[in-house]
Order: sequence, then structure tokens, then C-alpha cells
Amino acid sequence: MLDLGGKHVLVMGLGVHGGGLGVVRFLLKRGAHVTVTDLHQPEELAPTLAALAGEPVTYVLGEHRMEDFCRADVVVRNPAVPRESPYLEEARRHGVPIEMEMTLFFALCPSPILGVTGTKGKSTTTALLGEILRQHHPDTVVAGNIRISALEALPQIGPQTPVVLELSSWQLEGLGERGMAPHLAVVTNLSPDHLNRYPTWESYVEAKKLIYQAQRPDDLLVLNADDPLVREFHPDAASQVAWFGLGLERHGAGIRTAGEQALPLGAGAALVEDGQITWLAANRMTMPICLREQFALPGEHNLANALAASAAAGLWGVPASAIAAGIAAFRGLPDRMEVVRVLNGVIYINDTTSTAPAAAIAALHALDQPIVLLAGGADKALDFAAMAAAAAAHTQAILLLEGSATDKLEQALRKAGAGPQIMGRYDNLAAAIQHAREVAPPGSTVLLSPGCASFGMFRHEFERGERFREIVRALPEGGSP
Repeated sequence: MLDLGGKHVLVMGLGVHGGGLGVVRFLLKRGAHVTVTDLHQPEELAPTLAALAGEPVTYVLGEHRMEDFCRADVVVRNPAVPRESPYLEEARRHGVPIEMEMTLFFALCPSPILGVTGTKGKSTTTALLGEILRQHHPDTVVAGNIRISALEALPQIGPQTPVVLELSSWQLEGLGERGMAPHLAVVTNLSPDHLNRYPTWESYVEAKKLIYQAQRPDDLLVLNADDPLVREFHPDAASQVAWFGLGLERHGAGIRTAGEQALPLGAGAALVEDGQITWLAANRMTMPICLREQFALPGEHNLANALAASAAAGLWGVPASAIAAGIAAFRGLPDRMEVVRVLNGVIYINDTTSTAPAAAIAALHALDQPIVLLAGGADKALDFAAMAAAAAAHTQAILLLEGSATDKLEQALRKAGAGPQIMGRYDNLAAAIQHAREVAPPGSTVLLSPGCASFGMFRHEFERGERFREIVRALPEGGSP
């Protein structure tokens, strides 16, 4: 599969995010004859098509043709394409191998890989771990589901280059089919998500488990001891397990959780002791890293992300000074609790990647000031009861963005007693932000944390976040216009 010169390769899904762009460029450099097939119309894919202008690519857009899947030498599917697609089944029936960007990358990468997955926090943990490793290994590469093509990064990677990848459940499906896993895996947490794609919650969990199920005894696995489900992955793992958790403390020769469950120390643990982020090595040697206040991002969920990254770095042999320097230097990622502007004493925060209720709950708990919440959007077959309860307790006002999930979210909010906080429903983000500005007093926060996907009003959540930034930055100083 790695000798692609002269092969007819069908790329299934260029993607409105441009996720297939790096794959296509990689295949062309390898001498493949590339055909791209995507159900989206050309105008929906315009930015990616422009980036490939002049390249020798054949396009089949607005449809898939069954014959293309039968005649290809290789199919490379976009992670968003379900593996149960009838087109892929037809390719399998004709003996056509099916790859993904990650299966190709894992086969070609010359160095050990650190992989991060979870429902919340995986992007932040990936980026923070990359920042930490760069303090000790300046050539560190960060890629994957964080919207950076891993295949395009291959020329930068040598045998000793640390490679940190964010891995989605969909990417893990492809790796699992090939029996591939990172040398060091991190699971941040698990909560319901993508139930419009997975038939059950259990099947989503099984997809996440694929990050470690092909690991060997000399591989490493970092688990969240605060998450009861993730904690139970330990007996199933063949690899060496290390822990992180806000509720962890020393206990005899091991550690224990806030719920008093005793755990073996294993390969080590990252915890908070005496107000410090600390790495406790397998030999019980203590490595204080930094005061928790030195981590700039708000919220206990972000502190947990810092512990996860510290545990992975500790296992990788990064000294405490480099971990502390990475933590101090990290200022977060765009679209994740991103402070866009402070206007008339009101903070405007873009948390557009909150596409599931658990992420919105974390954002609501992270802020102390009064909150004007912008929420709602496309349905992923998720339950909004817990998010509604958090919104009822933590918001001053709620403005709902239209989408297939918004009726369900509004019903949950009213059931939770948040009906009086609902200021209206909007199919225009600018109008929602203007109303939010009118009702937000000085000292409050206008928070875009939708708890839903973005499809309908926007192509994807990043377009939603970019539009939020544009509108907020354009708001005039002084009073409302």
C-alpha cells in the first residue's frame, strides 16, 4: 500500500473542513493517479478546490459512482465517511484495500507516536503536550484531528522526532482495523457524543478503546482516574498504565481517587499536591512541576488537561523545568474558551468547539461571572438534561441559535427551570450577538458555547467561531448602535 506510484487512488471525501487536502497532496507527490469523490457541490468545497487548482486531480462532485469504487487500486476514506458505507462495502467486495490518512501515516512514520483521544479536551491536551515537548525537543510535530495534516508533516519527521496526534473515534476505527496504535496513548475523558453516527453509547466507547487495544507491553497508556469509565480501561490494557486526576492522592504504595478507590501507581501519576502540579514516577520519586495558578486557562477541566499532558511528558522523560515552561507558555487554542474581546466591561468568549452538552457544561462551570449564553444548533442525538441544569444554575440569559437540536434543547431548558432566562431564538448570529450585548451588564460574559453541532447555519463549527469573532470585533465602542 505504500508503493503508490502509478496507482489509481480514489479519495472519498474532500470535506468541507478541507481534511482531504493533505491526503491528496501526499498522494500526488507519491505519483498516484488521484480521483476525488465527494457528495458536496463544488461551491461548498470552493476553498479546498482553489488550493488544489492546477493539480492533476479528477473530481466527481455532488455524487458517488459505484464503478469508481470497483475500479480503484486503493480507496482512501475521509474520517467522516462511515465505514459501513455501501460504497466502501462494494470496494471491499472487489478486493480494493481501504485506507485512511492515519493508517498511511502510521505505516510511514519513522518515530514513535503519542496519540490523544477523548470526548472533551483532546485538542487542548494535544496542543499543550506539543508545547511542552517542544521545550525539550524543538522539532516536535503536532498534527491529526487538530486540523493539521499528518501526512504533509512526514518530511519533517526523523527517527527521534516526537509526534503528537489528536485522534478522533473515526480515525481510531481505521487504525483499529489495521491493528495500529500509538506508542503512548492518552484518554482524556468520555461522555456521550456522535450518537447520530454511532448506534449506541457503547459502540462509541468501543471506538475510543481502539487507541490502546493494539498496544504492546512496552507501550504506555495515560488514563483519567477521575472518569469512572476511563478508569475501568486499566484491566483491559496490555500496556503500562499511568494516571492523572484532580481527585488523585497518594495512598500506601499506590494512589486513590476522590471516591476512595485504590489504584496501583503503575507507570506513574500526575496530580495536584500542595497546590502544585506534580509528577509521581513509578519509583515514587516526586517531581514538582509548577503551581496550579501558573496555568493560564480557566476551569477545572483545563487543569485536568494540564495534568494529562504532564503525565504523558513525564513518561516521555521530559524534565520538570521543560514541562513547567510549556505550561507557562501555553495560551490555549482558537475556538476553545477563546477570549475574543472585552467591550464595555463585557468579556466575549468563543467556545464554538463545544459541540456536545458535556463541553458546554465544562465552559459554564469554568466562569465565575454572570453569563449570557449563546447555545443551540444541529442534533447529534444527545441528551440535554445535564446541560440545561447547568445553564439554569449558571446563566443570566440564554439566546438560542436555530438548528435541528434547538427544539429539544429549549424543552430541556424549560424543564430545568431556565425558561425565564431564554431571550429568544435566532437564525442570524449577528442578531443574537447584538441582543446579547444589550442584555449583558458590565462584569458579565457573553459565551458562545453551543453544546451542539453547527450544520444548518454554518458549514462547520470553525466557520461558526470565525463568524463570531468577526461580528464581535466589529461591534462599535460605547453604547449599542
